[in-house]
Amino acid sequence: MGDQVIRALNRSGGIRVLACSIARLAREICDLQQTGPTVSVALGRALAGGTLMGALLKPGQRVGLKFEGNGPMGKLIAEADSDGAVRGCVGNPAAEAEPVNGAWNVPGIIGRAGFLTVSKDLGIGGEPYRGMVQLTTSQIGDDLAYYLTDSEQVPSAVGLGASLDGNGQISGCAGFLVQALPKADPAEIDGILERIGTLDPLTELVRRGGVHTVLEALFGETPHVILETREPFFRCGCNREKVERALVSLGGHELRDMREKEHGAEVTCEFCRQAYRFDSDELDQLAQHVGQGH
Repeated sequence: MGDQVIRALNRSGGIRVLACSIARLAREICDLQQTGPTVSVALGRALAGGTLMGALLKPGQRVGLKFEGNGPMGKLIAEADSDGAVRGCVGNPAAEAEPVNGAWNVPGIIGRAGFLTVSKDLGIGGEPYRGMVQLTTSQIGDDLAYYLTDSEQVPSAVGLGASLDGNGQISGCAGFLVQALPKADPAEIDGILERIGTLDPLTELVRRGGVHTVLEALFGETPHVILETREPFFRCGCNREKVERALVSLGGHELRDMREKEHGAEVTCEFCRQAYRFDSDELDQLAQHVGQGH
């Protein structure tokens, strides 16, 4: 069963529900990042959250989620484009923490103190919009729901889940996002919240019947329509030109210093792990661009 993200609306137009299943995508990105078991679960949850947020974008827009806590993993980043492209990376892929009550200790590797920063490139030029909230539980889903409710003023519930196989690789990864719109019926909202409270694990629901099973479990008897179904996929977006611009931004002195001391430079993309090598002559040329004000 392929990866999917579905966007739906109840018939009265007051409740928006998105659901996704991204096991293949999450496994591919975790393999690139060479993550250990607990980090794989954390990154899988963040990627599911990013996928859901990306499905709310208008064409040409981009969203980024950055979780930074005081735990051993350091940063956790998930980004999504409006066309369904998703990517992610972590600071320390080998971070681990003892399980708590038989559950993966994601808060243990993120840390209890820290922030979630959401950046949105609206595709109109200028600096991206950025919003920041303190981490609430560091379980990722709760933190994203708090951001949406507090910063974007849209009452939201978020559920994210990732499961591993016997080899420690992602076997299931899923998520949902429920949002109350201005004309939401309180009774219908209460019904969905009640169903969320008794929901089976998301990866188990998907295993039984695909991502549609999650939608049906959330909506129950509430009439709804599916607005869009799409297939999310991995895309990094890095290229040599972007890396050159990043090097130029370091300044001529720093570039000449790398040329003298390192006889070149190698820059590795944190998302796809592609390495870009620049020899001494290429660093000279980039340093000249700095001097010319490029």
